[in-house]
Amino acid sequence: SADGSVTVTFTEAGTLGRCESSAASDRLILDTVYSAVAKAIAAEEAAPSQVSDTSSAATYVDRESSAAAFDLALGTVTSAMAEAIDTTEERVYSQAQRALRSSNFSVAIEQLELLEARFPFGRFAEQAQLELIYAHYLTQDMDSARANADRFIRLHPNHPNVDYAYYLKALSAYRYQESLLDRLFSSDPASRDMAPLRESYSELATLLNEFPNSQYAADARQRMLQLRELLARAEIFAADYYLRRGAFVAAANRGTFIIENYPDTEARADALAVMVEAYYKLGREEEANRSLRVLALNHPDYPEFDAAGNLVLEERVRNRDRSWTNIMTLGLIDRPDVPPPITIVYPDNVDRPNTQSATQSEAAVKEEKKGSIFGFLPFID
Repeated sequence: SADGSVTVTFTEAGTLGRCESSAASDRLILDTVYSAVAKAIAAEEAAPSQVSDTSSAATYVDRESSAAAFDLALGTVTSAMAEAIDTTEERVYSQAQRALRSSNFSVAIEQLELLEARFPFGRFAEQAQLELIYAHYLTQDMDSARANADRFIRLHPNHPNVDYAYYLKALSAYRYQESLLDRLFSSDPASRDMAPLRESYSELATLLNEFPNSQYAADARQRMLQLRELLARAEIFAADYYLRRGAFVAAANRGTFIIENYPDTEARADALAVMVEAYYKLGREEEANRSLRVLALNHPDYPEFDAAGNLVLEERVRNRDRSWTNIMTLGLIDRPDVPPPITIVYPDNVDRPNTQSATQSEAAVKEEKKGSIFGFLPFID
């Protein structure tokens, strides 16, 4: 144990019972104790003995050699224990630093945990806790990194480097581990579970609110901008799912949520288009026309506008709502319900924005495609 005492136990058969320990230094001590005492027992059993005639039990007569062997073994045990137990805080910390520099993170984690266990109030204890978060982060153990970061923030809220713990906690949730299928099929990150990214966004916001002048603030702002784009695109994926299922109210609510919470993202135009389609299919023409006017005013170059400024949703709906029957029959059966081009109705005192220049080239390409010999097929543009 830490105070230098060792308890040796024997089994009923007289053999040494071996102990187990998780720490590397403790295993070294126990293995040394086991080996040394086992040698002493063997020497004692090999010593010459005589059986007394007046007693029925066998007793050892000559024990000088066994006692000398045991003293030698005990000295070996004491020196090994002194070397392992008297390990200084500086030595353990330097070994952890050496392991971190050589990217041997498993050894670094073991040494840092040993340092924290043996010297919880030492000179390097708080720094070791921070580096333990970093080591878990580099080994992709994000759960342990977040747990250690939470523990450090709770124990040392006024530490000068507590912003680093907030930063690593946010990165642990931000960093996504791609699976083999994700790498093979290149799935969009916005189509995955957004719960870790929302947690990361919240942690980054906490970091900026608590430590606006932190050295990690600039990187945190950039990551928050990227997270906003991902979260907004995830709402578009959800809205498209609701449109495929015919849940038009839920789809319109998703579009409204993007406009209210992520108005400065690239998904804003798609959100307005979702609202136009959802309101149109619900028969709420006034809301659909209002959303369409906002879309034309803020995004006149939106690719779904035709040369006349009408919103054409044919390609979007056909690519999204095609069933397997429609795909297997090359678009001849079970065609998606495609709305006609939606025209904007402007009040008399409002000027109509010019969307013709932005979509002329696309309209020309579509006209050329319609002249193809395969133009009779419904799945050919």
